[in-house]
Amino acid sequence: MRVRVLGSAAGGGIPQWNCACTGCAAARRSGAHRTQDGVAVTGDGTAWYLVNASPDLRLQLLSAGDLDPGPGRRDTPIRGVLLTTAEIDHTAGLLGLREAARLDLYATGTVLAALPFIPMLRHYTDVRAHELRVGEPLALDGGLTVRASVVGSKVPRYAPRDEPGAWVTALRIADERTGRSFVYATCLPAWTDTFDAFLAGADAALLDGTFSTDDEPALAAGLTRTPREMGHLPIAGALPALRRHPGVRFLFGHLNNTNPYAGGPAPVEVARDGQELLL
Repeated sequence: MRVRVLGSAAGGGIPQWNCACTGCAAARRSGAHRTQDGVAVTGDGTAWYLVNASPDLRLQLLSAGDLDPGPGRRDTPIRGVLLTTAEIDHTAGLLGLREAARLDLYATGTVLAALPFIPMLRHYTDVRAHELRVGEPLALDGGLTVRASVVGSKVPRYAPRDEPGAWVTALRIADERTGRSFVYATCLPAWTDTFDAFLAGADAALLDGTFSTDDEPALAAGLTRTPREMGHLPIAGALPALRRHPGVRFLFGHLNNTNPYAGGPAPVEVARDGQELLL
């Protein structure tokens, strides 16, 4: 199984277009840009699945190489998109896939029902929505399976605020031929016993690295809400749990522009755009 990191930043990317904070200013000076969160996964090198579709998706696909079209004029190795949330920064890139002859989307029923892009896209292409039932493995092309676990209840701003459901999930993608597996959880509000069990035995995991510490939003941006109140467990809060899984390679992505690890030394492995994991 191959996992390619398409983007490693939180919503807005680094630098954010309208932000002159310390992190964004430093990224502009150094050219150390990060696009918005997402990965691509394949089991056989031929059939690829996107995990989330950020507004930066077109640039990410052009930079990936393995995701180029061909040999036919409209052939594409992309077999579908797996969505972990209904947030705009994870789904707006779907609009850029409207030229596809067919678009397969995989998400919980909550996310599929909420997405405003699906009715729009049906006017352009054949959209096929596949519900990810929590805890039930679903077969994908290339010998992969995917399983979802609910990790959060954060509702997108455009959706009714009191709407319950499986809004935020972690995904475990497994190669059925090799037994290797990868966990994707870049929006993780808390490390629960359920998530700990979901992660156990994985070979690699891309975790929520939005913030470095609990006080980062206050110190860097003067915000009153904590990372956990925003739906993100800070890296410092996750570190104790990593020791229970010594066989897992942990990377942190979805970095916010206030996170000092986005452009400097870090006590953990920080994902980078274009990075590839071979499992």
